[in-house]
Amino acid sequence: MSGLRIKSPDLLVAESGADLEGNGLRRSMGLFQLVCFGIGAIVGTGIFVGLSDTVAEAGPAVIVSFVLAAVTCVFTAFSFAELGGAIPVSGSSYSYAYATLGERTAFLVGWCLLLEYGISVSAVAVGWGQYLNELLGSLTGWQLPAALAGPPGDGGIVNIPAVVVILLAALLLVRGIRESARATAAMAVLKLAVLVLFCAIGFSAFRAGHLAPFAPQSVAGITSGASLAFFSYIGFDAITTAGEEVKNPRRNIPVAILICIGVVTVLYCLVAVAAIGALSSDQVADQPAALSLIVNRVTHSALGGGVIAFGAVVAIASVVLAVMYGQTRILMSMSRDGLIPRIFERVSPRTSTPVANTWIVAIVFAVPAAVVPLDVVMNLTTIGTLAVMAVVNVSVMVLRRTRRDLPRRFRVPLFPVSPLLGIGFCLYLIYGTGPATWLQFAAFLVVGALVYACYGRRRSRLASAGPVAAGEGAAAPAPAMATREG
Repeated sequence: MSGLRIKSPDLLVAESGADLEGNGLRRSMGLFQLVCFGIGAIVGTGIFVGLSDTVAEAGPAVIVSFVLAAVTCVFTAFSFAELGGAIPVSGSSYSYAYATLGERTAFLVGWCLLLEYGISVSAVAVGWGQYLNELLGSLTGWQLPAALAGPPGDGGIVNIPAVVVILLAALLLVRGIRESARATAAMAVLKLAVLVLFCAIGFSAFRAGHLAPFAPQSVAGITSGASLAFFSYIGFDAITTAGEEVKNPRRNIPVAILICIGVVTVLYCLVAVAAIGALSSDQVADQPAALSLIVNRVTHSALGGGVIAFGAVVAIASVVLAVMYGQTRILMSMSRDGLIPRIFERVSPRTSTPVANTWIVAIVFAVPAAVVPLDVVMNLTTIGTLAVMAVVNVSVMVLRRTRRDLPRRFRVPLFPVSPLLGIGFCLYLIYGTGPATWLQFAAFLVVGALVYACYGRRRSRLASAGPVAAGEGAAAPAPAMATREG
């Protein structure tokens, strides 16, 4: 069966130039920039906007929901760190699946990444408009009309700010990775400072009585809240998409992943405790721009909330920038393999960036950002990401079995217990997304399978080249390039 063809790690690395300079991309990101890029991809709408939705489900037990989501990410982060160091290419989980589980599974992983990276850009951009209006209100007393600042279903007609932030991110991305990395680093430092400031203000008004009743919806509320809180962690795997543009990727990718998860987990838990301690869960639940609201109530001034709103505007913009970057690199890898049109792999010799790819992504995902409510895309993004993470945990176990000789700078601790726990937690949070989301995701996978059958399977370069020809000029031994048929 052609869908079970695998592409060896040696061929993936050789084709991408991951240990050299390859495909016109420049290695200009060091470890600090990579960590900032990771934080830039994670910290945004999930905590600044999604916190209030998570509180509505879990109540004060939102703290447990964030911890549960973090544990899920930690186990999977171990798998990403090992694979990112062993196969340092732009394809991320798509390439890991191609090297272990076969072409069809890899295509469906790439298809799911359209949810994680692409649709999450839309979800993040939707939240940007809420805080932009909060900031404008604090600075000028004027806000954008509701009809132009929100999608249908959320009191608006079209979300203009969401479209604007996506187009601005695309403009910066096509200028070059060095400029994008510098901008992301500056924004990451700023938003971390804003969240630390929020914690300081929130803890100054902490009241233990706000934590009771702790879990009004019992375990079901905590599980549902964890599925929502998970959205706040989406993006750490985008670090692995920089495999061809980061210096010393075999060392820096695993280190950056672990640093980002550690920093973000601690910060999120502190923000959740500070928020619920400052205001009761009933006052926080379902509130737009919740962090600004809390600061305004605590300080009895709109100035503090304006500072938080400014941090949120910067934070969410940096997520759009980083996640759009990840999406374009995933598409570039899929295009390189022939599974999607070749326009996505073209790199501009002047800017060393995939210009056409970036603008296509921006235009396509500006549409749902303009007209789709945040809660709709959040749930679908979450289940797509969890499915990808489960596959990555499977991939690390398969690769340990099939390629024990592969150099690994980082190894998953407590193997195979850690990846098995990662799979279990992913399935548990998928259960918490609810039947409606399961059906939407199943339909999405069916469409992806049809796209692969009608286009990707027929145009696969690995299939057309054959196991020997596929490796010509790739400096990889022929046995490593054999395909698995079944």
